[in-house]
Amino acid sequence: MVKGILYGIGVGPGDPELLTLKAVRIIEESAVCAVPGADVEKTAAYRIAVQAVPGLREKKLLPVPMPMVMDKREQQRYHEEGAKQIEAYLVRGESVAFLTLGDPTVYSTFSYIRDLVERDGCETETVAGITSFCAAAARLNMSLAKWNEPLHIIPAAHRPDIRLEEPGNYILMKSGSKLGQVKELLRKSKREVAMVENCGMEQERIYRSLEEIPDDAGYYSLIIVGKRREDDD
Repeated sequence: MVKGILYGIGVGPGDPELLTLKAVRIIEESAVCAVPGADVEKTAAYRIAVQAVPGLREKKLLPVPMPMVMDKREQQRYHEEGAKQIEAYLVRGESVAFLTLGDPTVYSTFSYIRDLVERDGCETETVAGITSFCAAAARLNMSLAKWNEPLHIIPAAHRPDIRLEEPGNYILMKSGSKLGQVKELLRKSKREVAMVENCGMEQERIYRSLEEIPDDAGYYSLIIVGKRREDDD
């Protein structure tokens, strides 16, 4: 029997209209929909995708628990268990659409599952999605980089000691849990700051300066850090 294919599908950051045509097609064609989380229908990725693909409600839904743990061995155990769950469908010839927020190549659980599934001899494909930082920049109606400017992407919750001293602009992802520390870092940097919380979702909030950003923003908070305020245009 021909094995099914595991598709890592980026559903974007929140707005269901940002799903690509390819993502919609593959979700519709796949026999199974897998989502990282204990309850598929409560996950953000599923709630976004089902608005663009109503037929998702009729598909087999596979919860793949991926609790946020810091212990590497425990993380590996969850990844291994998730891969085995998915492979049980693939070996029967059923393709699986693994939904992930944003893009599956950027800080995504899918990258770990993909490596394990490929190790075990199954085929995988990655379907690009709109990244949270591109969507946030669009909501702010601003550019992320011009001409020869570099762009730095930092998982701020895991790197609270990062220094904003390199030229160019910064994207601080996963900022919510360490927002107090991050705000102090930003204050010292004297750079222009904007933040989008829950980009594209019902609870979306936009903050256009450091002073506007609250200390208790949610997990899906993304900060865009620009030039130093004293710099010339």
